[in-house]
Formats: sequence, C-alpha cells, structure tokens
Amino acid sequence: MLIRFLLALMIAAPVAAQVAAPAGPPPVRVVMTTTEGPITIEVDRAAAPVTSANFLRYVDAKRLDGITFFRAMRLAWGPGLIQAGQHDMKKLYPPIAHEPTTKTGLTHTEGAISMGRMAPGTAHADFTIAIGDMTGLDAHPEAPGDNVGYAVFGRVVEGMDVVKRIWSGPRDPTAGAGAMKGEMLKPEVKILTVRRVP
Repeated sequence: MLIRFLLALMIAAPVAAQVAAPAGPPPVRVVMTTTEGPITIEVDRAAAPVTSANFLRYVDAKRLDGITFFRAMRLAWGPGLIQAGQHDMKKLYPPIAHEPTTKTGLTHTEGAISMGRMAPGTAHADFTIAIGDMTGLDAHPEAPGDNVGYAVFGRVVEGMDVVKRIWSGPRDPTAGAGAMKGEMLKPEVKILTVRRVP
C-alpha cells in the first residue's frame, strides 16, 4: 500500500510542477487590412518578447497605418517573401536587440513574420512574411559570417491567399539597389490599418 502511494506521488509530482509553472503572456492577434484584403497575424509574445513588444508598440501607436508592402522577393532556393516597412524617420522607435531563432525556437516556415534588419540589433519597423518554408533565414551558428538569421515573432493564421496575391504582383525590373533590384512591387500594396483583435 505504501509503495503504491509513493509511486502515485512520483508520477503526480512532475504533472503538478508542470501545471504550476508560470506561462508566458498569451499570443496576440493583429489584423492587417491591406488594399488586397485582410491578413491576420498571431504574435508570439512568450517566445519572442522583445521583438513582439516592438511590433505591438508600432501597432498600438498606429505607426504602421498607411505603410506599404514594397518588395516581393523570389529566390532560387525557396519561394521568397514580401516586405513592408515604416520609412518615415519621425515615426521610428530606437532599434531593438536581436532575438535569433536559436533563442526563440521559432522558425521561418510558411507564414512566418519576422523583422527586417541590416546588422543584428538594427531592426526598427520593417517586417517580412515568408512564402513557403524559408528556414535558410533562421539562425545557423555553425555558418560563417552573419549567421544569426532574422527574428521571427509570429505567423499568419488567416489571409495567406492575400499574402501570395501581393507576392505575385507586378514588379519593376529596374527599381531597387543591389540584391533588391527587380524586387520592388509596382504598384506597392498599401496597408490601411493594423489593429489588435479585441
């Protein structure tokens, strides 16, 4: 009888500890209303607290209203992505610390939303949405050079048809500099509003 009691305690203890463990903040859903239709994003505040807080700060201040999806990247090794951003310097907050996918556990699978950046730690308000799986954009510590990838902070849960329609739009063959040449959408797709789902 005592042995059964002790075994029951041993089995129940990990479960109790699991239940008692504090959970991170719940995800937040955000609707991006574009001229091509709505896109709903689920922002993962628990996995990527720094990056998600930055994005939601722009959302709550309405500093993403009126920006555009201006880029549609198509790659030889993967489908690609679309990119939007706030380029009015007066509406930019200071850059944020980089949260690599090795830290967050998130990855660039289809619909992943992540921050655009130059060097790590320079992200402001540009973001991309992956078309198809783009895990080459994850952090790869074993690789040489800038190997920390891009910071995923959520994913599209509704409206991938809209994302793909934007990605399939016409591009200017001569616009854009360097690696971005030929990737500029013409016309750009306007984001009318970005709001938290009540």
